[in-house]
Amino acid sequence: MAARSYWLFKSEPDCYSFDDLLNEPSGRGHWDGVRNYQARNFLRDRTSIGDGVLFYHSSCPEPGVVGIAKIVSEAYPDHTQFDPNSEAYDPKSKQDDPRWWMVDIAAEEKFLKILPLARMRQMPELVSMIVLRKGNMLSVTPVTKKEWDAVIREAKSL
Repeated sequence: MAARSYWLFKSEPDCYSFDDLLNEPSGRGHWDGVRNYQARNFLRDRTSIGDGVLFYHSSCPEPGVVGIAKIVSEAYPDHTQFDPNSEAYDPKSKQDDPRWWMVDIAAEEKFLKILPLARMRQMPELVSMIVLRKGNMLSVTPVTKKEWDAVIREAKSL
C-alpha cells in the first residue's frame, strides 16, 4: 500500500466552502473546475484514495485553513469541461481525450476556528509551504507530513 499523501485544496468560500462540503447529501463533493495544468497533474497523477486534504478558504476577508477532508475517489474526467453552461467549460476538451480531471472529497473535521494565513506565515515549520509562496495561485498543492502535522496541531490549539 502506498504511503498517504497530503494536500492543500483552495476554494473561495462564496464558490464552494467547507460548509458546502459538509452539507453535501452524499457526504462527498466533487473537486471540479481546476483549470491549471500543474494542479490538474497533481489531481490526475499523484492523488490517491485516503490522502489527507487541508481545506483552505481563499479570496475572502480571512483566508486560511478551515478543516480537514480526505480524498475518496481516484481521479476521473471533470464533467464541467464538457458542459457549455458551466463557467469551467472547455470547448477544446473532448470526451475521448479529456483535458481536465477531478477527485471526490469528504469532510472529516471542521476546525472550531480558522487557522489564518497570517498565523501560518509566522510558523517556522511552514516556511517552505507552497501556499505561502509569493504569487502562488494553485488550487491544489502538495503538503509535507511535517507541514500537515504543524497545521493540524496549530488549528486545534486555537
